[in-house]
Amino acid sequence: MKDSQEDRFSHLDEQGNPNMVDVSDKAASKRTATARAIVVLPNEILAQFEKEEIQTKKGPVFQTAVLAGIMAAKKTGDLIPLCHPLPLENCNVTIRLNKDNEVEINATATITHKTGVEMEALTAVSVAALTIYDMCKALSHHIVIKDIRLIEKTGGKKDFKYQ
Repeated sequence: MKDSQEDRFSHLDEQGNPNMVDVSDKAASKRTATARAIVVLPNEILAQFEKEEIQTKKGPVFQTAVLAGIMAAKKTGDLIPLCHPLPLENCNVTIRLNKDNEVEINATATITHKTGVEMEALTAVSVAALTIYDMCKALSHHIVIKDIRLIEKTGGKKDFKYQ
């Protein structure tokens, strides 16, 4: 019995070769995606906080990471081989200390298009986390990036919410 389109990886053709998903017959709809990443900083870096912002020789860490995340989301189609290049309508990146004294990065991407923006939101939080690592590594290499995940998506075939 031949697999249906939904029973196989969307980016592989019938022979198992990489393939860009054909969205030409899909209807455009509003789509959003929110992703999250956690960065665990050691105490010697957390001690450098002043009003929830670390200032390094490279500049303000959180503000720089926000810009890096937004820029990365806009370049996702250039970074991930089979992603469609998308004209994002909005990308919002926020960074804060959570109740566990971890750096929580959230990104929400929005578009009205034929395909979703999950990869853009995931790319935004990933690059923002890497930027924090880069800017803080002079103080310590004991930095952990963890729990990069899709939190929610709307639009398209089905909505998703991480439980």
